[in-house]
Amino acid sequence: MLNMINKNITYSFFIIYFISFSCYSQTIFGTWNSFDEVTNEVESVIEIYKKADKAFAKIVKITNPENRAARCINCKGDRKNEPILGMNILSGLKKNDEEWSGGKILDPKSGKEYKCYIKLIDKNTLKLRGYIGLSVFGRTAIWKRNNQ
Repeated sequence: MLNMINKNITYSFFIIYFISFSCYSQTIFGTWNSFDEVTNEVESVIEIYKKADKAFAKIVKITNPENRAARCINCKGDRKNEPILGMNILSGLKKNDEEWSGGKILDPKSGKEYKCYIKLIDKNTLKLRGYIGLSVFGRTAIWKRNNQ
């Protein structure tokens, strides 16, 4: 009898672990690869995290060693000349059905900030849309989940 209970507990543990792992992979949270628009090579790794029911993101890795010390020379305010590595580039998005919206994204190359929304296309693909005014006046980027 005791052996059967131990098997059931072990079995239950594995089911809970599998479900929690599967749920985690179906979320925007985690680390994502962003790509250079010209070369399509991984440019940086972005960590999306949750804080007070909102989504935020920061650059946690820059793949090109020559760019790791880069600073946001075109940024305004407190971000001016701050290191790009470690910089928060996504702020204040709230979950709205299947997408996260209502926040802003910073392009550290240009120093410009845009309204944005993000949407999980599949467990490994994230669509980001940055725009001015209406979302039709913007640019879309695709990030892929970083599995390292």
